[in-house]
Amino acid sequence: MGRAAAKITLSPEEREALDRLIRAPSTSQQLALRARMIVLASEGVKVGETAACLKVWRKTVSQWRARWLGSLGSPATPAERLSDAPRSGAPPRITAQEICAILALACERPEDSDVPLSHWSTSDLAREAMRRGLVDRISPRSVGRFLKGCGPQAPSAALLVDAQGGS
Repeated sequence: MGRAAAKITLSPEEREALDRLIRAPSTSQQLALRARMIVLASEGVKVGETAACLKVWRKTVSQWRARWLGSLGSPATPAERLSDAPRSGAPPRITAQEICAILALACERPEDSDVPLSHWSTSDLAREAMRRGLVDRISPRSVGRFLKGCGPQAPSAALLVDAQGGS
């Protein structure tokens, strides 16, 4: 027999906020699931029963109960208390503004930059971005990831009609 889980007591405001999270269509499923775990805990439902009901591991239920209890007295909202912890690792080296500048460069024709190419490669874009001083250093692979992340955008139907002479 395992040890008894700590009792979770919710204030009316916390319960209301968690219920809003659960019901809101804009809430991520992950956050709504975590809110359900806390609400069930406050209703006295055991860890194993909660895990079975929500189809998650017992360890997951225990982790989120512990995280909730560990943040008691915090000025954070229930959504903030149930959000993911910051990831470890180095912070991003290239800012969003620099990425936008590289994407804008990719939209330019190489001839306009006095580069004798018909189209950009990721290597050429990386070299040109460093030559222009957009970034100190960048790999062609990083440029490729940025380009893949934004993906090609299909023009809207209205633009296609305008391009075809307004038919």
